[in-house]
Amino acid sequence: MLATRLPREGGAPLSSGGRSTGVASSRARTSRVEVRVELKPEVADAEAESVARSLALLGVGGLRRVHIARLFELEFEGVDPAEAGRRAKVAVDRLLANPVIHRVAIRPVPEPGR
Repeated sequence: MLATRLPREGGAPLSSGGRSTGVASSRARTSRVEVRVELKPEVADAEAESVARSLALLGVGGLRRVHIARLFELEFEGVDPAEAGRRAKVAVDRLLANPVIHRVAIRPVPEPGR
């Protein structure tokens, strides 16, 4: 089965046979964006409940609640932070989250030293 990834800027989709490493050149400007995906409060989180039960069995006391979220850090090459945010939103809409059950927070990651 041949997987398809999001298209490169101005290009056709890449197949899994493409050999892009996803590693950006150290000389090009990069913008990083953090995407946090978590279940909406009204959606049952079986994984968090299981972790809470397991921690109690392991003797971790005083635990009120466990909350699980996925954190994606996306690094874009050659784009400003605003464009990186727009591209991260596309990634969220197409792959990273389901708007019916997830809530999403997207924020830029400051460059070191800023």
